Amino acid sequence: MEYNDVVEAVISALKKAHTELPEDVVTAIKKAYDSEENDIAKRNLEAILKNIEAAKKLGVPMCQDTGIPVFFVEVGRELCLDFDLKEAIVEGVRKATAEIPLRPNAVHPITRENSGDNTGLGIPQINVELVKGDELRMVVMPKGAGSENVSALKMMLPTQVDKIKDFVVETVKNAGGKPCPPIFVGVGVGSTFDGAAKLAKKALLRNVLEMNDFELELLEAVNELGIGAMGLGGKYTALAVLVEFGHCHTASLPVAVNIQCWANRRAEVVLR
Repeated sequence: MEYNDVVEAVISALKKAHTELPEDVVTAIKKAYDSEENDIAKRNLEAILKNIEAAKKLGVPMCQDTGIPVFFVEVGRELCLDFDLKEAIVEGVRKATAEIPLRPNAVHPITRENSGDNTGLGIPQINVELVKGDELRMVVMPKGAGSENVSALKMMLPTQVDKIKDFVVETVKNAGGKPCPPIFVGVGVGSTFDGAAKLAKKALLRNVLEMNDFELELLEAVNELGIGAMGLGGKYTALAVLVEFGHCHTASLPVAVNIQCWANRRAEVVLR
């Protein structure tokens, strides 16, 4: 595996993530369209499906907000790399921004100066984990601001386990139509202040059609809000709620809710 292999893999993954939604996400949207009874909501879902089809056919980003590139990287312990992996990912983002092209979104938090290529201090966000094997697996999730801005984190008390659902529903209610629903909701329960947020974001990488009983209970509660597609009412405020857990301090209960718009973009590439 060479430096340029990683660079090209990053470009390829970003291209796919922006122009082609994962099959499970598309299936969830189609199921909502088929069963939606609200006429306005149904038309909005139809427009979303047409947008998805056009992006794939034309090879262009499905949304003008091409987001901030977030990477989850798994490095096999038996893999030997003689180059800077993070720098290869950064270069891939720079090239992808120019070639796809992507809107440059990375700015300094105070001066608001734009780097022009979606890189900068801590951007792209790269989460690295060591795993068994000799492969390099990268999953990229472009994260738009409309959904990120309405996400939330709360340091709850250990006695408030029964309030987790209320916090999730409250967060979605406060978001309203801002994140372009129907949304996908990632929830992180446990870990630390920053760890819960990472768990919530990582939850959004899962198959959205596979939810356990607790997640389905949360989904039902969220959809009872009636916010609906694009915030104009309907059965489907969310299409999935996915939860990841982490052990936490005996005196704390961090809970994070990371909201993703209908364009739950992600793409995976594996190098051997």
